[in-house]
Amino acid sequence: MRPKQELCAIYAASELASIMRDIIVLCLLALVAGASACTCKSMKWANCEENPCTCTLLVGNAVKQPINCDQLIPKCFLMKAEMYRARNNLSTRSFGGKPVETAFVDNDGIYDPDCESDGRFKAIQCNNTETCWCVNSAGVRRTDKADKNLKCEPVETYWVRLELKHKDQPTPLDLTQLRTGIENTFLSRYAINKTFVDKVEYDPNGRMIVVDLKKPMGDRTVDLPRLSYYLEKDVKILPLFKEQTGFSVGVNGNPVEMENILVYYVDEKAPTFTMSKLTGGVIAVIVVVILILLIGLLILFFAKRKEQAKYSKAQPREMETMS
Repeated sequence: MRPKQELCAIYAASELASIMRDIIVLCLLALVAGASACTCKSMKWANCEENPCTCTLLVGNAVKQPINCDQLIPKCFLMKAEMYRARNNLSTRSFGGKPVETAFVDNDGIYDPDCESDGRFKAIQCNNTETCWCVNSAGVRRTDKADKNLKCEPVETYWVRLELKHKDQPTPLDLTQLRTGIENTFLSRYAINKTFVDKVEYDPNGRMIVVDLKKPMGDRTVDLPRLSYYLEKDVKILPLFKEQTGFSVGVNGNPVEMENILVYYVDEKAPTFTMSKLTGGVIAVIVVVILILLIGLLILFFAKRKEQAKYSKAQPREMETMS
């Protein structure tokens, strides 16, 4: 048998090793927790630093835009970041019925916008050129393009229509459950309360879901285009969130995924597009259509005149035969 002192020494060494192991594990856990504590859940491209935890978004060469990661990042900041990443080959961007007559879609796509300090779009945008245009609060062009003397005023988008097409489902979706699923998803994913979901319509044959998001006119506290921009990326490309979980709507306990989206914007004031800036191709089409109509009218006119001439010649001959 080993002496009692030797046994005590072995036991003490074992206990010490166990304590040291626990301390190491706790330190590692603390390091992991500390490393993950300062992150930006709402923006995967953000750079975060601790003590205190602050996050920024690179929007230009050595230009860091401070952002609030507790909410969706303003669309203007996101577009600037996308343009910067595209210029530096860092972009993850790929190219993969109107609610009212004044609704319009974003046909100009992404550009390098000028932003206010709070992330709102400046009313006039020029994309670092001499050509400028007016935009709404969604950053979408709402006037013809002109020079830098163009006068613009801030115009709020108060109504956003989302046209979503869901992937194949074994059975059609129940409209009531679909609306509930959309409201819950918008709240949990984009922090948009269900009170802003004005209407949900569903066409099972076309797998089309139409969602109208509305806020009271004059309301400047809720930015609906932020949701639509995040949602477009969720459906068409990849999520902007740090967590890359795909977008889906829970309907009766089953996830419903989307395969396409189209967004319409309705402003408090109607856009002011005119015919003065039509492209050459559009003008050419209009001219061709007008020429075809004119030629058709001329053919019809001469055909009628020819028919009348034949009738007037035939009438005297018949009278001579009778006499």
